Amino acid sequence: MTVTEIKAITKTRFQVYLDGESAFVLYKGELRRYHLEKGEELSEEDYEEIRQNIVLKRAKLRAVHLLTDMDRTEYQLKNKLLMGGYPEDIADQAMEYVKSFGYINDREYARRFVENKKHVKSRRELHALLSGKGLETALIEEVLEEYCGSEDAEAAIQNILRRKKFDPENASEKERQRIYALLARKGFRYEDISRIILNGV
Repeated sequence: MTVTEIKAITKTRFQVYLDGESAFVLYKGELRRYHLEKGEELSEEDYEEIRQNIVLKRAKLRAVHLLTDMDRTEYQLKNKLLMGGYPEDIADQAMEYVKSFGYINDREYARRFVENKKHVKSRRELHALLSGKGLETALIEEVLEEYCGSEDAEAAIQNILRRKKFDPENASEKERQRIYALLARKGFRYEDISRIILNGV
């Protein structure tokens, strides 16, 4: 295979193209070590050595670092690796590596997320937020069913009312309509809103 292009990403990192296709990102010293220059041939043996001993090893370390930095879903982590210039199959292997140690688990991520947010977000908001993190609908619905009951919706509504300094007993009709519309937009059920605002429960 032929090195068809070497593009600088930073002063020290370079995207290497083989036979016209993006192959991997290497540092300047690694380019020198394997004598990689535009127009030069790269043997299959060196290609595999670079992928396994440099790129895959780096992808695994990067994946662990990204999870140390903050909690992520599989979708978010893989996207980060791909954005970092790692080939998809290398990113997949790095994902399997962190999963094998239990460093990443979408169900646990969804559970923690719901537990942390259920007192300030409606089910609909939680669903939308988790969908945006790449979680499957079936998993989201399962976790919401298990960890987010009607009492959590009521607690979330009451928290919002406190933040908005809304007093159901002394509020004007206009203030009631405004807060009711806000809660409805956030996805709270009519029954839960009415029970708290209209009945003061």
